[in-house]
Amino acid sequence: MMVQPGGTIGMVGGGQLGRMFALAASAMGFRTVVFCQDENEPAAQIAHEVVIGELTDLELATRFAKKCDVITLEFENIPADTIAACQSAAPTYPSAHVLATSQDREIEKSTLAAAGLPVTPFAPVNDAQSLTRFGNQQGWPVIVKTARSGYDGKGQYRVESAADVDQVPFEAADRWVAEKCIAFDREVSVIAARNVSGEVQCFPVFENVHRRHVLEVTAIPAKIDAGLQNRLLQAATQAVHVLDVVGLLCIEFFVSGDDFMINEVAPRPHNSGHVTMEACHTSQFSQHVRAICNLPLGNPGMKVPAAAMINLLGEIWNDGPPDWKHVLQNGDTSLHLYGKQSAKPGRKMGHVTMVGTDRDAIVRQLKAHRDHLERSASPESVSLAQK
Repeated sequence: MMVQPGGTIGMVGGGQLGRMFALAASAMGFRTVVFCQDENEPAAQIAHEVVIGELTDLELATRFAKKCDVITLEFENIPADTIAACQSAAPTYPSAHVLATSQDREIEKSTLAAAGLPVTPFAPVNDAQSLTRFGNQQGWPVIVKTARSGYDGKGQYRVESAADVDQVPFEAADRWVAEKCIAFDREVSVIAARNVSGEVQCFPVFENVHRRHVLEVTAIPAKIDAGLQNRLLQAATQAVHVLDVVGLLCIEFFVSGDDFMINEVAPRPHNSGHVTMEACHTSQFSQHVRAICNLPLGNPGMKVPAAAMINLLGEIWNDGPPDWKHVLQNGDTSLHLYGKQSAKPGRKMGHVTMVGTDRDAIVRQLKAHRDHLERSASPESVSLAQK
């Protein structure tokens, strides 16, 4: 089945990923219908039609799905019953069986490991005793994560030694996964796109830097040799087939010397892929549209020598809307704001990309822009809601 431009694409979820997807779909001639909880959510602001309600409302989910030729998801932690309701009315990607894997860290890692892909050493843990055994076997420190949900450092704990295992609130979740803390040289990610027919295209390897557990900067090209890059792209291609993803799959890797391990995967557009919007012939969002509609995939290659992206977090808005002149005075920068109604520290409010010839110089310039915005903000956060 192929959904041609002019058709209707449904998006479950109304955040910034849905917003940028809907903008890309609209540019290609598609209608978009967003199913979300509030008419002011970022994707709802620009969709052709919005269905408002709780994502757990199965009757509403079915009515939404009947409006669509194909449906996709903004994030992977959507109730299985909701996805089943959508699938009963229109093709839905990623499918319920993909989500059943990606929503559970233990199942996800076990599936990848069974396929021969390198993953960080892990084990299920459910109390201080099992965590202590894992740490003594694998070595301390250990990263402990909830088996389900959690992102941007939420639901995750770094346990330095056996004396610290009681800091993990095991009662707060049914299941937990412990992972060996990996000493790595750099963090990278690859976004693989796969359409319904099984065609796969991978974007270049992105190099990522995090700050306070949130992605700070993504830069391309990654500072790795061609041989390692090819192996990472091969691993990403294998992973998207193994998990049977239609749409996008982002694979996050730890790289140490010439070796790598998979840290996490996400079956959707990813924060690190925002740099493709200005850097690549086809953005991750346009590629997502092509993949779920079973259209030929676009060229994911870079159209500039170098590029980078930096996230803009809520603290920049502490004194109200920022003055963007400092960012936009450079003609090689592009500003993307998400239309969120309120700001708070750590919340992703937008991003800036920059293209050029010198990757390191681009990163320095983006950090200078971000630092200038932070220095200009006062310590008191304010609402962005319109009076």
